[in-house]
Amino acid sequence: MSTIQLPPAVLFDFDGVVVDSFQVHFQAWQSAYYELFGESRLDFPHKELSGKSPLLIAEYICERAGQKEKTARYFSTKADHLHSNTEPPTLLPGVKEIQSFLDEKKIPHGIASNATRNFIGNSISQLQLGFSKYLGIEDYTYPKPHPEAYLSLAKHLEVAPEDYEKTWVFEDSITGTEAAKKAGMFPVGILTINSEDTMKEAGSKLVFPTLLEAWQFLKKDH
Repeated sequence: MSTIQLPPAVLFDFDGVVVDSFQVHFQAWQSAYYELFGESRLDFPHKELSGKSPLLIAEYICERAGQKEKTARYFSTKADHLHSNTEPPTLLPGVKEIQSFLDEKKIPHGIASNATRNFIGNSISQLQLGFSKYLGIEDYTYPKPHPEAYLSLAKHLEVAPEDYEKTWVFEDSITGTEAAKKAGMFPVGILTINSEDTMKEAGSKLVFPTLLEAWQFLKKDH
């Protein structure tokens, strides 16, 4: 008899869960910063900004530069630099394994991220991933930590509201974990940038180093 109940649906954050895209994003922030401000050195506190929407990151950096009025322009310039980059992000362990497992078990799954839809779609294509359902920052009125991202994706996947509390949400950030909690779902922490204690304190019900260990956990009795 199975000791693990399979979730009715599985929702994924993108950056830090499916891919390590820090270097790709940082290069775009840095080159856009140089274009707007003429300075090549960019102070970018990765852990502090992890999981936040690109517009909030742009506002943070412009405010520190003393030019908050350039936030919208910096945001759009960074997006242009990112989308024109042909270098894919790094695929993290276990993504294709867990995706194959979910397909085999006919468990609905998809991506809801604070990244742009264009970047997610390009990355999925470049890395030959099978995600057909994905939402980006343009698809929400309110980015994470608001629950709209995960509620919208659940609706796209036709997850019944009564199944939300059993729906797994893979997140590596405090921001995203908060969004999953507010959506009434089951947060599962991935230890890309935060410790196990930090993710559990934020609300993760389970914690894994990567999706590879999560896949192994799910498949061991199935």
